[in-house]
Amino acid sequence: MMAVLQLMLYMCVAGSITALPVDDDVVMVGDDSNAIEDSDVIDLSGLGPEAFTFPKNESGDALATWTESSLMNPEEMSFYGEGDILIPTYGRNAVRDQTSRWPNGHIPYLIDGSFNQNQRDNIMKAIADYHRLTCLRFIPYNGQRDYIVFKSANTGCWSSVGRLGGRQEVNLQTPGCVSKKGTVLHEILHAVGFIHEQSRPERDDFVKINYNNIRSGSEGNFKKSDSKRVADLGIPYDYNSVMHYSEYAFSKNSKKTIEPKTGGMKVGQREGLSRGDVKKVNAMYNCKKEEPQTGWVGSVWQSIFG
Repeated sequence: MMAVLQLMLYMCVAGSITALPVDDDVVMVGDDSNAIEDSDVIDLSGLGPEAFTFPKNESGDALATWTESSLMNPEEMSFYGEGDILIPTYGRNAVRDQTSRWPNGHIPYLIDGSFNQNQRDNIMKAIADYHRLTCLRFIPYNGQRDYIVFKSANTGCWSSVGRLGGRQEVNLQTPGCVSKKGTVLHEILHAVGFIHEQSRPERDDFVKINYNNIRSGSEGNFKKSDSKRVADLGIPYDYNSVMHYSEYAFSKNSKKTIEPKTGGMKVGQREGLSRGDVKKVNAMYNCKKEEPQTGWVGSVWQSIFG
């Protein structure tokens, strides 16, 4: 019996040390002091004209070639702004290059795609992660004016950034875009109001971009944001963010397009929200969630040994 308990404790400790995405049972602190308080407006002008377009079948055709063994993430197969950011040119009720945060962090949603049960479960698991780790609340659609709808059209993985106003789509082409929970988390995080991690103004201090390996026409996906238009919310550059491109993003020759400048670091995980992702969401939405003082391992220890 004691050997079993020791094994359980070892697994708990090892998991807490090595796991990169946030554990289901850990809630990080959102620092109110870093939250944006003067405006709910999100500046999209740095995305470029390619983000303001229509869904493209060529993106769907490209994604159809993706498999679990592909070097790139599925959302890196598309041809929109920064790969998977699409602001439809129709039905916009706001200024073209601006969008907004969701009031009180409440996001009405509707699942309206041809998803099988496993794929639908992955969407719900992603939503559950946001509920556990942040103050965001995804509310089933019931006639609200502004809402997101999960679709599965053959146009790739894509989402808009922030709240556009009215109905807005988050497209998760099957099966590629719903094969991993992290891909769903990624596209939802766009809709919440975030762009890609490697677009941060200071990214050249942390990664090297190998432009010679980038697919022709995709170079614009690697441009940096203007520091005057984005806020880091006080969170350091996050190699482990679910919003970071993979090392082979938009590669034309199966060679790395992104190389971390810190040895041993990996980028582009799609397993779960990182601690930095959680902190950024909670900072943007003025949320403060407390991390249990004893930690997950302490709780397990107490439950076993009293």
